Amino acid sequence: MKLARLRRLCRHGTLTQLAVFEAVARHGSITRAAEEMCLAQPTVSLQMKKLAEGVGAPLLEPGNRGLRLTDAGREVYAACEDVFARLTEMQDRVSDLQTRPPTTLRIAASSTAKYLMPRLLGAFWQSNPAVRIVLDVMNRARLITRLHSGADDFYVFSNPPEDKSLKLHRLTPNPLCFFARRDNPLAMRPRIPLSEIVAQPFIMREAGSGTRLAAEQLFAEHRVEPRACIELGSNEAVKQGLLAGLGVSLLSRHAIGSETDRADLVELEVEGMPLRRHWYLAYPANRELGEMEKAFIDHATRWTYDSRPELSEMRRSA
Repeated sequence: MKLARLRRLCRHGTLTQLAVFEAVARHGSITRAAEEMCLAQPTVSLQMKKLAEGVGAPLLEPGNRGLRLTDAGREVYAACEDVFARLTEMQDRVSDLQTRPPTTLRIAASSTAKYLMPRLLGAFWQSNPAVRIVLDVMNRARLITRLHSGADDFYVFSNPPEDKSLKLHRLTPNPLCFFARRDNPLAMRPRIPLSEIVAQPFIMREAGSGTRLAAEQLFAEHRVEPRACIELGSNEAVKQGLLAGLGVSLLSRHAIGSETDRADLVELEVEGMPLRRHWYLAYPANRELGEMEKAFIDHATRWTYDSRPELSEMRRSA
C-alpha cells in the first residue's frame, strides 16, 4: 500500500472523521450533522478541524444558507463517496460469501456491455440452469479497480488494460460508430470526413471510459480536435444528449438499446468507420479455473452477438 503520500492524513484523519464530514457537507450544518450522528456539536467541530489539518486545506466555509464546501472540500467529498461506496460493496460481498453457493458465477462488465451481457449470460444459463449468475456493470475505471481487487470471477472489457498478468479471451465484435439525432444536418450525408464530425459539438463520455479513450485515440491519430465537448457520465446520458440534439457522439452499436432510440438516432456514414473493436473476457492468468468457469469461457468465445444490422440502415430509412 502506498502510504508515503497519505501519512499525514492517516495520522490525523480517520474513517469517523470522513463520516462526520460527509454528514456536515450534506446538511451544510454542524448542528444537523451532530443530530444525525448522535454526537455533541463540539465533537463534530473538532473532527472537522482534525480532518482539515490532515488534508492540509480548509474544507468548509460560510455560505448564504449555512456551510458550503471549498474546492478542497469538494474533492474530499467526492473521495468520501468513493470510499464509502467501496466499503459498502466490500461489506456486501463479505456477507454474500457466507451464503454464496459453489455454483455462483460473478462477472463485472463495462457499462457499454449492459445490452450485450444479459444475452450472453442468458444463453449460457439456459444450458446451465443450476448456476447462479451475478452481473455488475460499471465504467472502465471502476472495472479496473475491481479487477485489481479480485472481487469477481471474470471481467468484460471493450478496451482491456495492457497487463501481462491477465489472461484475455477475444469475444464478439464491438463496432464503434458516430451517432446523431436523425434531423442532424449530417444524417443524410454519405462519406462524411472526420473533420466535419469534429466541427459539430461532440458529446464525450467521462474520463476513464473505454469509449472516451477510443474517441481520443481516433482524434489524436487523425490530428483533429472537437470544436466543443460536452462531457456526460454514462451511455444513457449520452443517448439523451443526442436525442436532445446536443451534437454527435461515438458509441458502441451495442449501446443503442431501445426501439425508441433506434428510431430517433442515426448512425452517421463517416469515412473509415466503424472502428473495429472486440469485447474481451479477462481474469488473472495464474488463477486456477473450475469446470463451470471453463465451460463459460468456451461459451463466451463461441457466442456471437446479434449486433442489429438494421442500425446501419437507419440513415436510409430516415
